[in-house]
Amino acid sequence: MFQQLGHLPMGWLMFALLAMLASGAFFVGRVQAERFSDATASRLHSRPNYHGYFVAMWTFGPALAVALGYGLLGEPIVRSILVSELPANFQKMPDVELGVYLDAVTRAAIQGGYSGGDRVFSAITSRFLEIEGLVKLCTIGLALLSAAAGFLLARRRIVPSFRARNSVEKGLEILLFLCAAIAIATTVGIIASLLYESLRFFAEIPFWDFLFGTRWNAQTSAEFGALPLFFGTFMIALIAMLIAAPVGLFAAIYLSEYAGPKVRAWVKPILEILAGIPTVVYGFFALLVVAPAIRSLAIWVNTTLMSAGLTAEPLLAAQPTSALAAGLVMGIMVIPFVSSLSDDVINAVPQTLRDAAYAMGATKSETVKHVVLPAALPGIIASLLLAVSRAIGETMIVVMAAGQRARISADPTADLTTITVQIVALLTGETEFDSPKTLSAFALGLVLFAVTLVFNLIALRVVQKYREKYD
Repeated sequence: MFQQLGHLPMGWLMFALLAMLASGAFFVGRVQAERFSDATASRLHSRPNYHGYFVAMWTFGPALAVALGYGLLGEPIVRSILVSELPANFQKMPDVELGVYLDAVTRAAIQGGYSGGDRVFSAITSRFLEIEGLVKLCTIGLALLSAAAGFLLARRRIVPSFRARNSVEKGLEILLFLCAAIAIATTVGIIASLLYESLRFFAEIPFWDFLFGTRWNAQTSAEFGALPLFFGTFMIALIAMLIAAPVGLFAAIYLSEYAGPKVRAWVKPILEILAGIPTVVYGFFALLVVAPAIRSLAIWVNTTLMSAGLTAEPLLAAQPTSALAAGLVMGIMVIPFVSSLSDDVINAVPQTLRDAAYAMGATKSETVKHVVLPAALPGIIASLLLAVSRAIGETMIVVMAAGQRARISADPTADLTTITVQIVALLTGETEFDSPKTLSAFALGLVLFAVTLVFNLIALRVVQKYREKYD
Protein backbone atom coordinates (compact mmCIF):
# COMPACT_ATOMS: atom_id res chain seq x y z
CA MET A 1 0.00 0.00 0.00
CA PHE A 2 2.68 2.47 1.04
CA GLN A 3 4.70 1.63 -2.08
CA GLN A 4 1.71 2.59 -4.23
CA LEU A 5 1.44 5.88 -2.35
CA GLY A 6 5.14 6.43 -2.99
CA HIS A 7 4.45 6.42 -6.75
CA LEU A 8 1.78 9.12 -6.46
CA PRO A 9 2.69 12.56 -7.90
CA MET A 10 2.58 14.55 -4.67
CA GLY A 11 2.66 17.96 -6.35
CA TRP A 12 -0.52 17.47 -8.38
CA LEU A 13 -2.21 15.64 -5.51
CA MET A 14 -1.58 18.48 -3.06
CA PHE A 15 -2.60 21.07 -5.65
CA ALA A 16 -5.92 19.32 -6.27
CA LEU A 17 -6.48 18.87 -2.53
CA LEU A 18 -5.77 22.52 -1.75
CA ALA A 19 -7.98 23.70 -4.62
CA MET A 20 -10.92 21.58 -3.43
CA LEU A 21 -10.49 22.67 0.20
CA ALA A 22 -10.30 26.36 -0.73
CA SER A 23 -13.32 26.14 -3.07
CA GLY A 24 -15.43 24.33 -0.49
CA ALA A 25 -14.42 26.74 2.28
CA PHE A 26 -15.26 29.76 0.12
CA PHE A 27 -18.70 28.36 -0.67
CA VAL A 28 -19.46 27.60 3.01
CA GLY A 29 -18.30 31.03 4.19
CA ARG A 30 -20.29 32.88 1.56
CA VAL A 31 -23.48 30.88 2.19
CA GLN A 32 -23.21 31.43 5.94
CA ALA A 33 -22.77 35.19 5.45
CA GLU A 34 -25.77 35.31 3.10
CA ARG A 35 -27.88 33.51 5.70
CA PHE A 36 -26.92 36.07 8.32
CA SER A 37 -27.86 38.84 5.90
CA ASP A 38 -31.29 37.30 5.24
CA ALA A 39 -32.06 36.36 8.84
CA THR A 40 -31.14 39.64 10.53
CA ALA A 41 -32.24 43.17 9.93
CA SER A 42 -28.70 44.54 10.38
CA ARG A 43 -26.47 44.76 7.37
CA LEU A 44 -23.22 42.87 7.01
CA HIS A 45 -20.08 44.91 7.42
CA SER A 46 -18.50 43.15 4.39
CA ARG A 47 -19.93 41.54 1.31
CA PRO A 48 -20.57 37.77 1.45
CA ASN A 49 -17.69 37.17 -0.95
CA TYR A 50 -15.22 38.58 1.57
CA HIS A 51 -16.52 36.18 4.22
CA GLY A 52 -16.01 33.36 1.76
CA TYR A 53 -12.48 34.55 0.98
CA PHE A 54 -11.74 34.78 4.71
CA VAL A 55 -12.79 31.18 5.39
CA ALA A 56 -10.96 29.97 2.26
CA MET A 57 -7.83 31.83 3.31
CA TRP A 58 -7.77 30.24 6.75
CA THR A 59 -8.45 26.82 5.23
CA PHE A 60 -5.95 27.12 2.43
CA GLY A 61 -3.12 28.80 4.37
CA PRO A 62 -2.33 26.08 6.97
CA ALA A 63 -2.65 23.31 4.39
CA LEU A 64 -0.34 25.23 2.04
CA ALA A 65 2.21 25.60 4.85
CA VAL A 66 2.17 21.82 5.33
CA ALA A 67 2.59 21.27 1.58
CA LEU A 68 5.53 23.68 1.43
CA GLY A 69 7.06 21.96 4.43
CA TYR A 70 6.84 18.64 2.62
CA GLY A 71 8.39 20.15 -0.49
CA LEU A 72 11.38 21.42 1.52
CA LEU A 73 11.81 18.62 4.06
CA GLY A 74 10.03 15.60 2.58
CA GLU A 75 12.95 13.97 0.80
CA PRO A 76 15.52 14.70 3.58
CA ILE A 77 13.16 13.09 6.11
CA VAL A 78 12.68 10.03 3.92
CA ARG A 79 16.44 9.72 3.43
CA SER A 80 17.22 10.10 7.13
CA ILE A 81 14.70 7.39 8.04
CA LEU A 82 16.08 5.11 5.34
CA VAL A 83 19.69 5.67 6.44
CA SER A 84 18.78 4.82 10.04
CA GLU A 85 17.45 1.44 8.85
CA LEU A 86 20.38 0.52 6.59
CA PRO A 87 22.86 -2.19 7.66
CA ALA A 88 26.05 -1.29 9.50
CA ASN A 89 28.25 -1.54 6.40
CA PHE A 90 26.25 1.27 4.80
CA GLN A 91 26.59 3.36 7.96
CA LYS A 92 30.39 3.19 7.66
CA MET A 93 30.42 4.49 4.09
CA PRO A 94 31.78 8.03 3.50
CA ASP A 95 29.12 10.69 3.26
CA VAL A 96 29.88 11.36 -0.40
CA GLU A 97 29.56 7.71 -1.43
CA LEU A 98 26.41 7.25 0.65
CA GLY A 99 24.91 10.36 -0.93
CA VAL A 100 25.65 9.06 -4.43
CA TYR A 101 24.09 5.70 -3.54
CA LEU A 102 20.96 7.36 -2.16
CA ASP A 103 20.73 9.51 -5.29
CA ALA A 104 20.67 6.34 -7.36
CA VAL A 105 17.97 4.91 -5.10
CA THR A 106 15.93 8.09 -5.48
CA ARG A 107 16.22 8.01 -9.28
CA ALA A 108 15.16 4.37 -9.36
CA ALA A 109 12.18 5.16 -7.13
CA ILE A 110 11.12 8.07 -9.35
CA GLN A 111 11.25 5.78 -12.38
CA GLY A 112 8.79 3.40 -10.71
CA GLY A 113 11.10 1.04 -8.87
CA TYR A 114 14.15 -1.11 -9.59
CA SER A 115 13.84 -4.29 -11.64
CA GLY A 116 17.52 -5.24 -12.01
CA GLY A 117 19.43 -8.12 -10.53
CA ASP A 118 20.90 -6.34 -7.47
CA ARG A 119 18.65 -7.64 -4.68
CA VAL A 120 20.05 -5.33 -2.03
CA PHE A 121 19.51 -2.28 -4.18
CA SER A 122 16.01 -3.50 -5.08
CA ALA A 123 15.13 -4.01 -1.41
CA ILE A 124 16.44 -0.58 -0.46
CA THR A 125 14.48 1.03 -3.31
CA SER A 126 11.30 -0.76 -2.22
CA ARG A 127 11.83 0.39 1.35
CA PHE A 128 12.46 3.92 0.12
CA LEU A 129 9.09 3.86 -1.68
CA GLU A 130 7.37 2.53 1.45
CA ILE A 131 8.83 5.29 3.63
CA GLU A 132 8.02 7.91 1.01
CA GLY A 133 4.43 6.67 0.81
CA LEU A 134 4.11 6.80 4.60
CA VAL A 135 5.50 10.36 4.69
CA LYS A 136 3.09 11.39 1.92
CA LEU A 137 0.15 9.88 3.80
CA CYS A 138 1.16 11.70 6.99
CA THR A 139 1.53 14.92 5.03
CA ILE A 140 -1.94 14.60 3.52
CA GLY A 141 -3.42 13.81 6.93
CA LEU A 142 -1.65 16.75 8.56
CA ALA A 143 -2.78 19.04 5.74
CA LEU A 144 -6.40 17.93 6.20
CA LEU A 145 -6.22 18.40 9.97
CA SER A 146 -4.67 21.86 9.70
CA ALA A 147 -7.20 22.86 7.02
CA ALA A 148 -10.08 21.61 9.21
CA ALA A 149 -8.75 23.53 12.23
CA GLY A 150 -8.42 26.72 10.21
CA PHE A 151 -11.86 26.21 8.68
CA LEU A 152 -13.55 25.81 12.07
CA LEU A 153 -11.78 28.81 13.60
CA ALA A 154 -12.62 31.02 10.62
CA ARG A 155 -16.24 29.91 10.44
CA ARG A 156 -16.80 30.74 14.11
CA ARG A 157 -15.78 34.35 13.46
CA ILE A 158 -18.41 34.95 10.77
CA VAL A 159 -20.98 37.28 12.35
CA PRO A 160 -22.77 40.29 10.82
CA SER A 161 -20.36 42.75 12.48
CA PHE A 162 -17.19 40.88 11.47
CA ARG A 163 -14.84 42.98 9.32
CA ALA A 164 -14.06 40.26 6.80
CA ARG A 165 -12.87 42.67 4.13
CA ASN A 166 -10.23 44.15 6.40
CA SER A 167 -8.97 40.70 7.37
CA VAL A 168 -8.81 39.55 3.73
CA GLU A 169 -6.94 42.68 2.67
CA LYS A 170 -4.55 42.23 5.58
CA GLY A 171 -3.97 38.64 4.48
CA LEU A 172 -3.25 39.77 0.93
CA GLU A 173 -0.85 42.38 2.27
CA ILE A 174 0.99 39.67 4.20
CA LEU A 175 1.08 37.50 1.06
CA LEU A 176 2.59 40.31 -1.00
CA PHE A 177 5.13 40.97 1.73
CA LEU A 178 6.11 37.29 1.77
CA CYS A 179 6.57 37.33 -2.01
CA ALA A 180 8.85 40.35 -1.73
CA ALA A 181 10.68 38.72 1.18
CA ILE A 182 11.23 35.55 -0.85
CA ALA A 183 12.75 37.58 -3.67
CA ILE A 184 15.04 39.40 -1.24
CA ALA A 185 15.95 36.18 0.58
CA THR A 186 16.79 34.52 -2.73
CA THR A 187 19.13 37.38 -3.64
CA VAL A 188 20.75 37.28 -0.20
CA GLY A 189 21.14 33.51 -0.46
CA ILE A 190 22.82 33.77 -3.87
CA ILE A 191 25.21 36.44 -2.62
CA ALA A 192 25.95 34.51 0.58
CA SER A 193 26.69 31.27 -1.27
CA LEU A 194 28.93 33.02 -3.79
CA LEU A 195 30.75 34.94 -1.06
CA TYR A 196 31.26 31.90 1.19
CA GLU A 197 32.70 29.70 -1.55
CA SER A 198 34.75 32.58 -2.94
CA LEU A 199 36.33 33.23 0.46
CA ARG A 200 37.31 29.57 0.61
CA PHE A 201 38.95 29.99 -2.78
CA PHE A 202 40.75 33.20 -1.83
CA ALA A 203 42.07 31.48 1.29
CA GLU A 204 44.17 29.33 -1.08
CA ILE A 205 44.72 31.72 -4.00
CA PRO A 206 45.60 35.40 -3.36
CA PHE A 207 42.87 37.80 -4.42
CA TRP A 208 45.16 40.09 -6.41
CA ASP A 209 46.76 37.16 -8.24
CA PHE A 210 43.30 36.02 -9.26
CA LEU A 211 42.05 39.44 -10.28
CA PHE A 212 45.11 40.70 -12.14
CA GLY A 213 46.92 37.52 -13.14
CA THR A 214 47.39 37.05 -16.87
CA ARG A 215 47.59 33.25 -17.03
CA TRP A 216 44.54 31.00 -16.59
CA ASN A 217 44.93 27.24 -16.44
CA ALA A 218 42.39 26.14 -13.84
CA GLN A 219 41.99 22.64 -15.29
CA THR A 220 45.30 21.66 -13.69
CA SER A 221 44.67 23.80 -10.56
CA ALA A 222 47.93 25.58 -11.30
CA GLU A 223 47.21 29.11 -12.62
CA PHE A 224 44.21 31.23 -11.72
CA GLY A 225 44.88 34.61 -13.31
CA ALA A 226 41.39 35.61 -14.47
CA LEU A 227 42.29 38.78 -16.38
CA PRO A 228 42.12 36.98 -19.79
CA LEU A 229 38.59 35.84 -18.95
CA PHE A 230 37.51 39.37 -18.05
CA PHE A 231 39.09 40.69 -21.21
CA GLY A 232 37.36 38.13 -23.43
CA THR A 233 33.99 38.68 -21.75
CA PHE A 234 34.02 42.44 -22.15
CA MET A 235 35.49 42.37 -25.64
CA ILE A 236 32.78 40.06 -26.98
CA ALA A 237 30.07 42.00 -25.13
CA LEU A 238 31.46 45.27 -26.55
CA ILE A 239 31.35 43.91 -30.10
CA ALA A 240 27.80 42.72 -29.51
CA MET A 241 26.65 46.08 -28.18
CA LEU A 242 28.32 47.94 -31.06
CA ILE A 243 25.90 46.01 -33.27
CA ALA A 244 22.81 45.80 -31.07
CA ALA A 245 22.74 49.33 -29.62
CA PRO A 246 22.61 51.42 -32.82
CA VAL A 247 20.61 48.91 -34.87
CA GLY A 248 18.10 48.28 -32.10
CA LEU A 249 17.71 51.94 -31.16
CA PHE A 250 17.37 53.17 -34.74
CA ALA A 251 14.88 50.40 -35.46
CA ALA A 252 12.84 51.50 -32.45
CA ILE A 253 12.92 55.14 -33.57
CA TYR A 254 11.83 54.18 -37.07
CA LEU A 255 9.00 51.95 -35.88
CA SER A 256 7.64 54.43 -33.35
CA GLU A 257 8.12 57.73 -35.20
CA TYR A 258 8.36 57.12 -38.95
CA ALA A 259 6.87 53.76 -39.94
CA GLY A 260 3.23 53.49 -40.95
CA PRO A 261 0.80 51.14 -39.17
CA LYS A 262 1.12 48.43 -41.84
CA VAL A 263 4.91 48.49 -41.84
CA ARG A 264 5.01 48.45 -38.04
CA ALA A 265 2.58 45.53 -37.91
CA TRP A 266 4.99 43.46 -40.02
CA VAL A 267 8.46 44.64 -38.96
CA LYS A 268 8.04 44.61 -35.15
CA PRO A 269 6.95 40.93 -34.91
CA ILE A 270 9.74 39.92 -37.29
CA LEU A 271 12.31 41.65 -35.07
CA GLU A 272 10.89 40.02 -31.96
CA ILE A 273 11.19 36.58 -33.58
CA LEU A 274 14.96 36.95 -33.13
CA ALA A 275 14.47 36.78 -29.35
CA GLY A 276 12.73 33.41 -29.65
CA ILE A 277 15.47 31.64 -31.62
CA PRO A 278 17.43 29.20 -29.40
CA THR A 279 20.98 30.26 -28.68
CA VAL A 280 22.32 26.96 -30.02
CA VAL A 281 20.88 27.91 -33.43
CA TYR A 282 22.75 31.22 -33.24
CA GLY A 283 25.83 29.22 -32.30
CA PHE A 284 25.53 26.99 -35.36
CA PHE A 285 25.02 30.07 -37.55
CA ALA A 286 28.11 31.72 -36.07
CA LEU A 287 30.21 28.56 -36.42
CA LEU A 288 29.16 27.54 -39.94
CA VAL A 289 28.57 30.90 -41.63
CA VAL A 290 29.97 33.92 -39.81
CA ALA A 291 33.26 32.47 -38.49
CA PRO A 292 34.41 31.07 -41.89
CA ALA A 293 33.50 34.36 -43.56
CA ILE A 294 35.52 36.36 -41.03
CA ARG A 295 38.46 33.97 -41.37
CA SER A 296 38.40 34.28 -45.15
CA LEU A 297 38.26 38.07 -44.88
CA ALA A 298 41.15 38.10 -42.40
CA ILE A 299 43.25 35.87 -44.68
CA TRP A 300 42.53 38.18 -47.61
CA VAL A 301 43.57 41.23 -45.56
CA ASN A 302 46.80 39.50 -44.50
CA THR A 303 47.59 38.46 -48.07
CA THR A 304 46.90 41.94 -49.42
CA LEU A 305 49.03 43.71 -46.83
CA MET A 306 51.93 41.28 -47.19
CA SER A 307 51.86 41.39 -50.99
CA ALA A 308 51.88 45.18 -50.85
CA GLY A 309 54.92 45.10 -48.57
CA LEU A 310 53.12 46.88 -45.74
CA THR A 311 53.82 44.09 -43.25
CA ALA A 312 56.18 41.14 -43.14
CA GLU A 313 53.96 38.94 -40.98
CA PRO A 314 50.22 38.29 -40.92
CA LEU A 315 48.45 41.12 -39.13
CA LEU A 316 45.33 39.18 -38.15
CA ALA A 317 45.16 35.78 -36.46
CA ALA A 318 42.46 34.47 -38.82
CA GLN A 319 41.43 31.67 -36.45
CA PRO A 320 38.56 29.26 -37.33
CA THR A 321 36.73 30.61 -34.28
CA SER A 322 36.99 34.22 -33.24
CA ALA A 323 35.70 36.83 -30.82
CA LEU A 324 34.41 38.87 -33.74
CA ALA A 325 32.18 36.04 -34.99
CA ALA A 326 30.70 35.46 -31.54
CA GLY A 327 30.23 39.19 -30.94
CA LEU A 328 28.51 39.83 -34.27
CA VAL A 329 26.03 36.98 -33.85
CA MET A 330 25.47 37.87 -30.21
CA GLY A 331 24.72 41.43 -31.28
CA ILE A 332 22.08 40.15 -33.69
CA MET A 333 20.61 38.05 -30.89
CA VAL A 334 20.18 40.97 -28.43
CA ILE A 335 18.78 43.43 -31.00
CA PRO A 336 15.17 42.64 -29.95
CA PHE A 337 15.97 43.43 -26.31
CA VAL A 338 16.97 46.95 -27.36
CA SER A 339 14.44 47.58 -30.13
CA SER A 340 11.32 46.20 -28.47
CA LEU A 341 11.81 47.84 -25.08
CA SER A 342 13.00 51.13 -26.58
CA ASP A 343 10.00 51.15 -28.93
CA ASP A 344 7.62 50.72 -26.00
CA VAL A 345 9.36 53.47 -24.04
CA ILE A 346 9.36 55.91 -26.97
CA ASN A 347 5.66 55.26 -27.60
CA ALA A 348 5.00 56.02 -23.92
CA VAL A 349 6.33 59.58 -24.31
CA PRO A 350 3.27 61.90 -24.15
CA GLN A 351 2.09 63.18 -27.50
CA THR A 352 1.78 66.65 -25.95
CA LEU A 353 5.58 66.94 -25.89
CA ARG A 354 5.75 66.28 -29.62
CA ASP A 355 2.90 68.68 -30.33
CA ALA A 356 4.61 71.42 -28.31
CA ALA A 357 7.84 70.94 -30.28
CA TYR A 358 5.98 71.05 -33.60
CA ALA A 359 4.16 74.22 -32.48
CA MET A 360 7.52 75.92 -31.93
CA GLY A 361 8.64 75.08 -35.47
CA ALA A 362 10.77 72.00 -34.81
CA THR A 363 11.05 69.41 -37.55
CA LYS A 364 10.29 65.74 -36.94
CA SER A 365 13.95 64.78 -36.67
CA GLU A 366 14.62 67.69 -34.29
CA THR A 367 11.65 66.66 -32.18
CA VAL A 368 12.92 63.09 -31.99
CA LYS A 369 16.47 64.16 -31.13
CA HIS A 370 15.78 66.96 -28.66
CA VAL A 371 12.43 65.97 -27.10
CA VAL A 372 11.46 62.34 -27.54
CA LEU A 373 14.81 60.65 -26.95
CA PRO A 374 15.74 62.68 -23.83
CA ALA A 375 12.31 62.02 -22.34
CA ALA A 376 12.62 58.30 -23.09
CA LEU A 377 16.26 58.05 -22.04
CA PRO A 378 15.67 56.21 -18.72
CA GLY A 379 13.81 53.42 -20.48
CA ILE A 380 16.36 53.28 -23.30
CA ILE A 381 19.18 52.93 -20.76
CA ALA A 382 17.22 50.12 -19.11
CA SER A 383 16.91 48.30 -22.43
CA LEU A 384 20.62 48.71 -23.14
CA LEU A 385 21.45 47.44 -19.66
CA LEU A 386 19.28 44.38 -20.21
CA ALA A 387 21.03 43.75 -23.53
CA VAL A 388 24.48 44.07 -21.91
CA SER A 389 23.51 41.63 -19.16
CA ARG A 390 22.23 39.20 -21.77
CA ALA A 391 25.44 39.49 -23.77
CA ILE A 392 27.70 39.04 -20.74
CA GLY A 393 25.78 35.97 -19.60
CA GLU A 394 25.66 34.21 -22.97
CA THR A 395 27.50 30.89 -23.12
CA MET A 396 26.48 28.72 -26.08
CA ILE A 397 27.46 31.16 -28.83
CA VAL A 398 30.85 31.76 -27.22
CA VAL A 399 31.54 28.03 -26.84
CA MET A 400 30.74 27.34 -30.49
CA ALA A 401 32.09 30.46 -32.20
CA ALA A 402 34.72 32.10 -29.98
CA GLY A 403 36.69 29.14 -28.69
CA GLN A 404 37.81 28.33 -25.14
CA ARG A 405 41.36 29.66 -25.03
CA ALA A 406 42.00 32.14 -22.23
CA ARG A 407 44.28 34.87 -23.48
CA ILE A 408 44.52 38.62 -23.96
CA SER A 409 44.53 39.71 -27.58
CA ALA A 410 43.30 42.90 -29.20
CA ASP A 411 42.89 41.02 -32.48
CA PRO A 412 39.13 40.37 -32.92
CA THR A 413 39.82 37.48 -35.30
CA ALA A 414 41.58 35.52 -32.52
CA ASP A 415 39.79 32.94 -30.41
CA LEU A 416 38.94 33.98 -26.84
CA THR A 417 36.82 32.71 -23.97
CA THR A 418 34.52 34.28 -21.38
CA ILE A 419 33.68 33.94 -17.70
CA THR A 420 30.47 32.00 -18.25
CA VAL A 421 32.15 29.44 -20.51
CA GLN A 422 34.81 28.76 -17.90
CA ILE A 423 32.23 28.46 -15.12
CA VAL A 424 30.46 25.74 -17.11
CA ALA A 425 33.76 23.97 -17.83
CA LEU A 426 34.82 24.11 -14.18
CA LEU A 427 31.55 22.80 -12.73
CA THR A 428 31.14 19.86 -15.11
CA GLY A 429 32.80 16.52 -14.71
CA GLU A 430 33.81 14.63 -11.56
CA THR A 431 36.03 17.22 -9.94
CA GLU A 432 36.05 17.39 -6.15
CA PHE A 433 33.91 20.21 -4.86
CA ASP A 434 36.57 21.41 -2.42
CA SER A 435 39.32 21.74 -5.02
CA PRO A 436 40.56 25.21 -6.06
CA LYS A 437 39.46 24.42 -9.61
CA THR A 438 35.80 24.12 -8.61
CA LEU A 439 35.89 26.94 -6.08
CA SER A 440 37.32 29.28 -8.72
CA ALA A 441 33.96 29.09 -10.53
CA PHE A 442 32.31 30.78 -7.54
CA ALA A 443 34.99 33.47 -7.51
CA LEU A 444 34.31 34.13 -11.19
CA GLY A 445 30.59 34.31 -10.49
CA LEU A 446 31.16 36.77 -7.64
CA VAL A 447 33.23 39.07 -9.85
CA LEU A 448 30.62 38.88 -12.61
CA PHE A 449 27.92 39.73 -10.06
CA ALA A 450 29.91 42.71 -8.81
CA VAL A 451 30.46 44.02 -12.34
CA THR A 452 26.76 43.71 -13.15
CA LEU A 453 25.93 45.53 -9.90
CA VAL A 454 28.24 48.39 -10.87
CA PHE A 455 26.51 48.63 -14.27
CA ASN A 456 23.15 48.78 -12.53
CA LEU A 457 24.28 51.53 -10.15
CA ILE A 458 25.67 53.62 -13.00
CA ALA A 459 22.49 53.19 -15.02
CA LEU A 460 20.36 54.04 -11.98
CA ARG A 461 22.32 57.25 -11.45
CA VAL A 462 21.84 58.28 -15.10
CA VAL A 463 18.14 57.45 -14.96
CA GLN A 464 17.64 59.51 -11.80
CA LYS A 465 19.45 62.45 -13.34
CA TYR A 466 17.28 62.60 -16.44
CA ARG A 467 14.08 61.87 -14.56
CA GLU A 468 14.68 64.87 -12.41
CA LYS A 469 15.15 66.93 -15.52
CA TYR A 470 12.17 65.78 -17.60
CA ASP A 471 9.50 64.69 -15.08
